Amino acid sequence: MQDPGDTRPRQLSRRSFIRAAGVAGAGFVLYAYAPDGTRQAVAAVLGGTLDPSTVPKFVTPLLVPPVMPRAGSIKRKGGKPADYYEISVKQFSQQILPAGLPATTVWGYGAVTSDSKKGLLLHHAPSLTIESRWDRPVRVKWINGLVDTAGKYLPHLLPVDPTLHWANPPGGVVGRDTRPTFRQTPGRYTGPVPMVTHLHGAVGVGDESDGYPEAWFLPAAANLPTGYATEGTWYAFFKDKAARTLGPQWGPGYAVFQYPNDQRASTLWYHDHALGMTRLNVYAGPAGFFLIRGGPQGDEAVLDVRSGATAVLPGPAPKRGDPSPPKKAYYEIPIAIQDRAFNEDGSLFYPDSREFFDGATAADPGFVPDTDLSPIWNPEFFGNTIMVNGNTWPFQVVEQRRYRFRFLNGCQSRFLILDFAHIPGVEVWAIGNEGGFLAAPVNLTAHHDNRLLMGLAERADIVVDFTHVPLGKHVLANVGPDEPFGGGKPDDDFDAADPDTTGQVLQFRVVPATGPDPTTPPRFLRLPALVPLPAETRTRRLGLLEMMSSAWDGPAEAMLGTVDRGGNPEHLMWADPVTESPRVGDTEIWEFHNFTADAHPMHVHETTFEVVDRQALVTNEAGETEPPSRPAGDPRPPEAWESGVKDTVIAYPGEVTRIRARFSNPGQFVWHCHIVEHEDNEMMRPYRIGPRQHRQPSG
Repeated sequence: MQDPGDTRPRQLSRRSFIRAAGVAGAGFVLYAYAPDGTRQAVAAVLGGTLDPSTVPKFVTPLLVPPVMPRAGSIKRKGGKPADYYEISVKQFSQQILPAGLPATTVWGYGAVTSDSKKGLLLHHAPSLTIESRWDRPVRVKWINGLVDTAGKYLPHLLPVDPTLHWANPPGGVVGRDTRPTFRQTPGRYTGPVPMVTHLHGAVGVGDESDGYPEAWFLPAAANLPTGYATEGTWYAFFKDKAARTLGPQWGPGYAVFQYPNDQRASTLWYHDHALGMTRLNVYAGPAGFFLIRGGPQGDEAVLDVRSGATAVLPGPAPKRGDPSPPKKAYYEIPIAIQDRAFNEDGSLFYPDSREFFDGATAADPGFVPDTDLSPIWNPEFFGNTIMVNGNTWPFQVVEQRRYRFRFLNGCQSRFLILDFAHIPGVEVWAIGNEGGFLAAPVNLTAHHDNRLLMGLAERADIVVDFTHVPLGKHVLANVGPDEPFGGGKPDDDFDAADPDTTGQVLQFRVVPATGPDPTTPPRFLRLPALVPLPAETRTRRLGLLEMMSSAWDGPAEAMLGTVDRGGNPEHLMWADPVTESPRVGDTEIWEFHNFTADAHPMHVHETTFEVVDRQALVTNEAGETEPPSRPAGDPRPPEAWESGVKDTVIAYPGEVTRIRARFSNPGQFVWHCHIVEHEDNEMMRPYRIGPRQHRQPSG
């Protein structure tokens, strides 16, 4: 038992916490435990004032995201061309709920100029898809346009907790990017909003273009408060580096990033990454797909084993210049799945108090500065409504033929288990993940119960064959939990999502095929060969940690750290010095030792990796890793759909998860958990490839 005089944070037992929350009767999905240890649900998934069970389902057609228009083409240094975009974030009203219910105020990206009269200058949440070609760079002028019609800054739509280690513009140049101190518990921050865009999955990108969390910038508003920092600690350094190495100039309210696109053809996505605010900025809407096509490992390299000729994958997908709504059928469709909650007036709901999570109040036990509990931050959030491509529970008309869906789990804390099992006659194959095509097609129907697990930020390239599905309406389900995910199977290890709300994703309305299906059956696909990484030069042992409050039986923050040779974890904060610094060109194995009771989707910026294996660790009676970390039993290989190249991996509780990555591009980057509530409160760490850069900021 901890010494009552010891005020250091204690490692959190998630299972103990959920028990306490269940007794308290507050939060989203809460459980009480009988004396024999069996779990009983005591509350439904809570949210705003809009009851999700009253929202009509499957009455809105699925929006297939159009293609983002280019501003033009440019010549880079050396004379080679690049596609150029000018994209801003704006606030606007969008009909997310079905027609007849109120519209929702959101933020979203959109092009501000187009080199074609057909270009759609449309802001939407999620945003239009950036279509790119292998080995043809993309340059984007990212603009923070969160101002009103008079040019004055717009406050955040959602409650910003200023007690975290966050961007902190009110701190000025000296206090920005810090965890500020207070004499009394502060209210929500209502000033101008920092933003910086990260292209999730970009490989070989310069650190100046990666969306480093301390490289944020405010809008160029007419009324910025005196003394506020207008840009993050790293913005000026990266601004000078971009001008010196790439050529473009940055200015007030914008930054210009460049992506080399010399990686494998793959499904990427872009979203905000401002320090301590990612959960809120992304929840408000700004996100979109970024597809890289072509190259030696693109669609043209997929063969039909029957003939040896190039295979035919389902298509077409939306193309630049297509009208909206389209005048043709699409057979390749990006699908972003997100969870949200709403109020009766249509506004987004996100908790404005820690009380929502576990009953903690200003009276008991108190908040910062009286305790270590932040007043607004919630350790996780589960929306009670499913949104797909910007609409709640839409439908998609499909023919009796094959389709290609590029799925993204864009939720806050929710792991998804997509379940096709209730669609009779369907056949589902996985052919790709975050980093492009798999080693070989995976028959999810025959070998995986027609289900696919997706952690936060993971992508899945799926061929769904509706040829033998009966005409009519069929629902894609979700049997992932309405609570933190710890692994296992629904019903056996956890309760599946509410079958009337979060257990439903999308309705397919199956109609007869309009003609023969020319596509290659997935079982005959030969996917491009994978290039194995070199042998590792080093293994790093890293810890995934959750810390509980010294004043309350609940978490104060999520954390990362290192694991020493004896297996003991060292807890590290965002502000602690860099501990991971691979040499340029080195290949390393990173071991994620999970000391918590949750699974964590771990993302490493700038590189992609192979999943090597997972291995059980010695656990305590609560099922959590018992320090020191000690392997138990034999390692097991990655799942079939994890073969190939990834940028995000699920690290399960009570296990060590090993990845192998090559670090080729020098600079300052980050690695973190992609449960965005965790990421925003210390479960993110900087790492550096190569030596410190001349005159780089401290850190």
